[in-house]
Amino acid sequence: MKILFCALLFVSVYSCNTERKTAGKGKAWQNKMQEVPGRIEFEFYNEGGEGIAYHDSDTVNNGSGRLNPANGTYLNEFRMKEGVDISYTKSNLIDDNVYNQVPRELNKLYVGWTKPGEWINYTIMVNKSGRYLIGLLYTSNGDGTTSFDVDGKDATGPLKINSTHDIRDTVQWRQWHHWNKSDSIGSITLKKGVHILTLHIITNGNMNLDYLDLEKTAP
Repeated sequence: MKILFCALLFVSVYSCNTERKTAGKGKAWQNKMQEVPGRIEFEFYNEGGEGIAYHDSDTVNNGSGRLNPANGTYLNEFRMKEGVDISYTKSNLIDDNVYNQVPRELNKLYVGWTKPGEWINYTIMVNKSGRYLIGLLYTSNGDGTTSFDVDGKDATGPLKINSTHDIRDTVQWRQWHHWNKSDSIGSITLKKGVHILTLHIITNGNMNLDYLDLEKTAP
């Protein structure tokens, strides 16, 4: 009986701590927490809307339903009624152009049109405590900075995002739309359990963000 009581007490305390950390931050998209070690897809941010799951500079999704007209397809209409701007990689030398610094898969969703001051929450399950290298697949119009909070506290400080702008590209709007993958823009320490990971856009903006890799433990 004592063992059962202790087990129930542990579950109760763990549940309360989780609820406290995630309260008012939205809930995992479709109740599916993204896991660490692993890949965090930026488009699968929390549900809950403006001021809870995210803060965006306007209420319009500039990608889904706008740049990509509503036509009944999953990619064109993905979360189109929410303020976070989302698009997807396309052919015809848009995302598969020769100035990419890494090969790019097509029909992959990403967050774009970012501006300083914006933030997005992700409920994550950390399966192993440790210090993780932060890998990033992105484009950026000039050097910029981001940061990440864990449960409302800064966990990384400013992280530099190197520009992917390339004036050799003769298509002007596409000069910064060249994909790059960094294996480490910095590192982050995470404890086992459920946490709220918050992405902050600090400077420059105009980034397209596909995913984070939090798979390799830092030295």
